Amino acid sequence: MFSSLENYSVIVTGGTKGIGKGIAKAFARQKARIMIAARDRNAAKTTLEELSQFEGDVHFCCCDVSDWDDVQHLVEHTVNEFGGLDILCANAGCYPVIPIEAMTPGNWDEVLDNNLKSSFLCVKAALPHLSKAGHGRVILTSSITGPMTGIPGLSHYGASKAGQLGFMRTAAMELAKYQTTVNAILPGFIYTEGLSSHLSPDDLDAMAATIPLKRIGHIDDIGHTALFLASKEAGYITGQTIVVDGGQTLPETLALHADF
Repeated sequence: MFSSLENYSVIVTGGTKGIGKGIAKAFARQKARIMIAARDRNAAKTTLEELSQFEGDVHFCCCDVSDWDDVQHLVEHTVNEFGGLDILCANAGCYPVIPIEAMTPGNWDEVLDNNLKSSFLCVKAALPHLSKAGHGRVILTSSITGPMTGIPGLSHYGASKAGQLGFMRTAAMELAKYQTTVNAILPGFIYTEGLSSHLSPDDLDAMAATIPLKRIGHIDDIGHTALFLASKEAGYITGQTIVVDGGQTLPETLALHADF
């Protein structure tokens, strides 16, 4: 049995949909106090209504995670609302598909700002409060894309997700003196609104067939991993990555995998 996270103060960026919503839901089930940060107020209203069925105390703060002033306001608002900050889940990100030939410097900067720069900004703003907690947790949502694999059209995304891991390792060393851990989750294919809007049911079935566990991941699979990394029991784990992909990155070739 893991130690309770009841009443722990949690920030989840990009928490109104997809993986972020799954992470927020996981903490709400544990009766934590969650501040969801995102830019879409309409999506936030829907998410807050959905999560109201759980016993967690869930709030929303409108925030552009690539903007330093917005991020500082997010952290200050959370601390004022909950009395402190224990856990930061830096999850927000974007992944517009653009091949290198068509990509502009602005396209590149947008993704790096939203995915990588935001991780730095959130950690920097949260650090004074995580250090006060004495058991702080930083959980980054990275990806297998970039650190382990590549997808055409996502060179900027892959660079941002690989960059998060370089940042994570140094941050883990610097924050260790405050007993704050910094780790990353690397999801594989996870069923989200974004995935379902770009792929047909046949495409999704074909994708699942390439995964050893024969299914696309659920947002709860990432949420459960975040809960573990946030727990007291994970307090001696820092600077590490957990791949949550159903074995997606294991097959050396799809041809050999198909024989089993």
